Amino acid sequence: MSDKSPLLLRSALFVPGDKPRAVEKAPGLGADALMLDLEDAVAPEAKPGARAAAPEAIAAFKAGGAYAVLRIAEPGSSELQADIKTAAAAQPDAVLVAKVEAPEALEAVRAGLDMEGWSGPLWAMIETPRAVLALDRFAGAAAGLQLTALVAGTNDLAEQLRLPEGPGRRPALSPHLARLVLTARAGGMAALDGVYNAYRDADGFAEEAAQGRWMGFDGKTLIHPSQVAPANAAYGPTEAERRWASRVLAAFEDPANAGKGAVPLDGRMVEAMHLKAARAVLAAAHAQKE
Repeated sequence: MSDKSPLLLRSALFVPGDKPRAVEKAPGLGADALMLDLEDAVAPEAKPGARAAAPEAIAAFKAGGAYAVLRIAEPGSSELQADIKTAAAAQPDAVLVAKVEAPEALEAVRAGLDMEGWSGPLWAMIETPRAVLALDRFAGAAAGLQLTALVAGTNDLAEQLRLPEGPGRRPALSPHLARLVLTARAGGMAALDGVYNAYRDADGFAEEAAQGRWMGFDGKTLIHPSQVAPANAAYGPTEAERRWASRVLAAFEDPANAGKGAVPLDGRMVEAMHLKAARAVLAAAHAQKE
């Protein structure tokens, strides 16, 4: 696992587990997280080979400085037990469980992983209407399950909602995505936005990434290497944000403001919550440079 602090998840790139060339190239792409995919991206006949190669791939991801995640089959799948054994062998930084419809569905996954000797954090894909309706329960169950991130599965969710294809973010998705972010914050989890399929559409990706950041997401899941740098830029602190954070910190460190709960800065009052936010911005900016 990378020793970055705080953990950056601006860019989380899916890497097909049955594509050796993609696995080989992935550590050099600059993604904060690399998610080795044993689920949708791998055909059934290719899964045994992908599982066999997973420990070496995860080790390479970690050696390259990325947060190494293994995506496994959904609860109840006939592929799940084999994927659990693979996770124990590969020892990723986190395991991403596909199509989780309720926190209770993760209990057997958690127990199976623990029994096989892997006790790291879980991530959950939220990609069905049932999962959206159960979001409130995920917040309360997060600590017991070691659930540390919710990942929006926007493709599957849009399909199940029967949304038509169209340019830009489909408006019907936005309320559900906002609720996912709210749940993540209530449960102390990270929140990752869904993928953008048109990987050659740089302007469209930039627009959706900016929208995701304004919604509160920590980063974006990706399907193509060309999306890594734009995601890092979209979700990293801007120069203006760094300057603001430095000024807030300086204002509170000024001896004239010692002991004050609120201090004036540029014609407005900043409080303890602004100081906390400023420190988070500066910590993220520092982590980006490591």
